[in-house]
Amino acid sequence: MATRGPRSEKVRRIFNQFDANRDGGLNREEMACLVVAVNPRVKFSDEQINAILDEVFRTYSDFIDGDEKGLTYEGLLRTYDDGAGDVDRDFDALGLELNFDDKAPPMVAEDSSSIVDERMVVETQKKQRTAAWAVSPNHGVVFDDTWKIVDDLEILVKRLKTKQAKDGKFKCENFDAYSDAGWSRELGPSAEISEKRVIWDESGHDFAVFLKELGGLRARADVARSREEAFDGHMAIGRVLYEHQLFKEALVSFKRACELQPVDVRPHFRAGNCLYVLGRHKDAKEEFFLALESAEAGGHQWAYLLPQIYVNLGIALEGEGMVLSACEYYREAAILCPTHFRALKLLGSALFGVGEYRAAVKALEEAIFMKPDYADGHCDLASALHAMGEDERAIEVFQKAIDLKPGHVDALYNLGGLYMDLGRFQRASEMYARVLAVWPNHWRAQLNKAVSLLGTGETEEAKRALKEALKMTNRVELHDAISHLKQLQKKKTKPNVGVPGESAYVIVEPSKFKTVGEKTTVRQELSNALQIRALQRVTRLSRCNVELLKKEMTEHDVPMSYSGRGVPEKSIRKPNLEEVLRRLLSFLKPEAFQGAVKAINERILSVLDESGSGRVDLGMLYAILAPICGGPPERRKRVAFDALLWRPMNEDSADVKKADATLYIKLLRAVYVPSQRVNELLEVHGDSDTSMVSFSEFLVMFDDPDWGFGIMPTLVKLETGDRNRHGNTVCSVCRYPIIGSRFKEVKSHFSLCNQCYSEGKVPSTFKQGDFKFKEYGRETEAIKDKCMFFSLHSRNEK
Repeated sequence: MATRGPRSEKVRRIFNQFDANRDGGLNREEMACLVVAVNPRVKFSDEQINAILDEVFRTYSDFIDGDEKGLTYEGLLRTYDDGAGDVDRDFDALGLELNFDDKAPPMVAEDSSSIVDERMVVETQKKQRTAAWAVSPNHGVVFDDTWKIVDDLEILVKRLKTKQAKDGKFKCENFDAYSDAGWSRELGPSAEISEKRVIWDESGHDFAVFLKELGGLRARADVARSREEAFDGHMAIGRVLYEHQLFKEALVSFKRACELQPVDVRPHFRAGNCLYVLGRHKDAKEEFFLALESAEAGGHQWAYLLPQIYVNLGIALEGEGMVLSACEYYREAAILCPTHFRALKLLGSALFGVGEYRAAVKALEEAIFMKPDYADGHCDLASALHAMGEDERAIEVFQKAIDLKPGHVDALYNLGGLYMDLGRFQRASEMYARVLAVWPNHWRAQLNKAVSLLGTGETEEAKRALKEALKMTNRVELHDAISHLKQLQKKKTKPNVGVPGESAYVIVEPSKFKTVGEKTTVRQELSNALQIRALQRVTRLSRCNVELLKKEMTEHDVPMSYSGRGVPEKSIRKPNLEEVLRRLLSFLKPEAFQGAVKAINERILSVLDESGSGRVDLGMLYAILAPICGGPPERRKRVAFDALLWRPMNEDSADVKKADATLYIKLLRAVYVPSQRVNELLEVHGDSDTSMVSFSEFLVMFDDPDWGFGIMPTLVKLETGDRNRHGNTVCSVCRYPIIGSRFKEVKSHFSLCNQCYSEGKVPSTFKQGDFKFKEYGRETEAIKDKCMFFSLHSRNEK
């Protein structure tokens, strides 16, 4: 088993520095001096100091050696293991130096193949290991026979490692470049998993022999003299295997320990850790819930472990994409342990992930204040600042993260994206090049590098970068980008500032955009519909059939509550709402589901929960989601009406209150039509109109083009046709192949894509008073129109 090394020695030096009376404990006065000394920038009040000391002495009561002596060295070590402080930071703040004792046992050669010599190696390190691992009364090895099993297992692992290294099968991968998950890996004192991930070859004969011998050790544990000793043996076996990153085998041992003592926190927690590392996030979540249940039932005994359980449970939930739920557990961890900087960092990152940027910045700043050298914290803080528009400060914070960890892929990539947004393409390409130096197969970095090179005017370099990206992935957007480059080479025009690859254009006021034919969409209407369609795509709600909403209302009832206005409603907390959304979007992978929740939270929940109470009227939410779900348009409207009927004030009725329907229509427009915001809804809240609205009357209100959701036919047109391609036709402004509707100017004969038409862009080479456009949903329509034109033209000639 690996020893703790310099880390435990640093804790020892810190402890000795403040153990003024050398009685082996830190009393309240000595602990107060320590807290103040390691936080020189913080001005603590007496009340704050007393609160911190009360929390420490209560949480770590198992390590208090009498009232006079105070917290033992082992207790101080535990506080650092639990994330209550940073050893390296505190050690440096105190100006201490690390000089190992000359009396430390000498290193013993490990090249002997005999079991006797290997036992000698283990024995020479046993005192160190015992001090590091088994010192705790709750988590250490209890029985002597368990130590024999541990020693023999260490020998087996060492043999396997030696053989696989000799055959070139033992591999290590450096994960230092990537953001750390920040999770609590262990209960109590333990060597943390190395930043180098070990990859074992499980297919060879050597590993089969190892498993057979491991089975023998497990059998020895099973035949122990008591159930407690068997539990002790399996926990020790699991721990050794876990520290050597043999996670599958460690899981087997922890599961066996769970069978022996089902209400013990430790095996459930460690089994959850193994499952998470193995990518089984759902199973990990279940184990952490069992650990949490046991810890809460165990009273004060496990109180100091709760922050770690909350943190890891939150991370497991994030692994499933349940970020709103994860936020709840990170908050609990931070409340129980206010100095848990990892919990605060994870909370900030999760809040950023759901679009709550101000709250994210606050949490991340607190985490960094506690741990100034936290590179991952700086990276996420910079991303949140960029999302809030504080770009210059974001650049500084990104740079700080990179200074702390020069190969930090996330910081480099996100800083590149920030420079792209600011139009600083040269700097952006430099950042993406640094990403590729660390992660050569990062296709998104390669693609963005190509775009940034295009922004600097280096077309040939951009083309080469795109070809490299194409070797990494065969995604369709890369083929479109290559076609875009070819178009640029055919028609070299001076690009607009800050828009790489676009032809020179002017923006024409809406009144000069005319439409030809009834089927051609008005520019402003298309602009609004495109935004709604973009929300559909991010949330994937168009793939969620509207009948699933109806099923949710039928099968899952929600208790009635009262809003702040005293109106009865079926409201639900956001974390619980996330579970509902997970059922509706069960086809999404965790990362995509997280993006969907973020978009729904930013665009829809922010309107429904304007007061920030954290609760949402579920019936109103269903009604607002229905129009953008999948299914026939008329069925969507019916489900929206049924959702209003499902609300308490309309239950057991075939009609809805007019005030309720009016509020719904206004909320619908506030969510989907940017021109109307929530302050326009205030007049409806106090409406005392008690008249009722039937479904047919509701449809009239819904379909009203000016005051309702008359934009729906345009949205449906986009849903059915926004993947249609028009052969080799490209947009005359952005130069990309036209996908979706094509808008052709009937006089000058240039064509625009959906986006450029909605933004009013026309090539600057065309000077005319008005522009008349005809919309073609498919290329066949344009060909048919052209044939009719030639046919009519030939008739006129005759």
